[in-house]
Amino acid sequence: MNHGFSDRLRQRELLIGTIVSIDSIAVMEIATSCLLDWIFIEAEHAPIDGAALERLLVAARNTPCLVRLPNHEPTWIKRALDLGAAGIIVPQVNTVDEAVAIAQAARFTPEGIRGVGVSRANDYSYALSDYLRGANTGTAVMVQAEHVDAIANANEIAAVDGIDGVFVGPYDLSASMNLPGQLDHVDVNAAIVHVCTAFADRNKPAGVFSVDVDDAKSRIAQGFSLIACGIDVVLLRAGISQVVESLRDS
Repeated sequence: MNHGFSDRLRQRELLIGTIVSIDSIAVMEIATSCLLDWIFIEAEHAPIDGAALERLLVAARNTPCLVRLPNHEPTWIKRALDLGAAGIIVPQVNTVDEAVAIAQAARFTPEGIRGVGVSRANDYSYALSDYLRGANTGTAVMVQAEHVDAIANANEIAAVDGIDGVFVGPYDLSASMNLPGQLDHVDVNAAIVHVCTAFADRNKPAGVFSVDVDDAKSRIAQGFSLIACGIDVVLLRAGISQVVESLRDS
């Protein structure tokens, strides 16, 4: 639980982060040493299970982490939050009913149905009362828009109580529009902007993955405030490749 981060997120403050997909304490510690506002932990496509997620969250120390879950399952929602994530990003949320179920699973009563257990997030029950009082407001619940159905329902999903914002997956979105990888296509860009606007109209933040700094700057100009720029495996490869190319050229 991180009230400072969730407040900054809801105020649509510009928050710069990157994606960690490698199950490595060293990678997480290096990432968090770079003064990022947040970390996107990739548990959907990367081989990060519950034990790996715990290692990464411990290694992140005071840097807030949002975990992209592998699915909508309430068990995964509960597990990520119980381990101490600042919030969750739930993939492939295409309908209002799905958004409502996610919001319910992530909130304690009376706002939701999240179960209570001894966990790292509540200091193994020693801070349980304080945690229960603050978790509903101190937890960020983000849905991911990455399909044409999510675009069509964006206004209604944005209106769901308990959903704090949206995170756009541009590559899956473009694929669902039969324009795979064509992020500069006018229709793909229009869909991305539509989602951002739908949530902005509800005074809710929109996040997006950017492949590089130039792309991130263009998304910020469009109104996105939660930025995940780059991913550990790509950044590592790019850094090594640059060294090799520079030395070969010399």
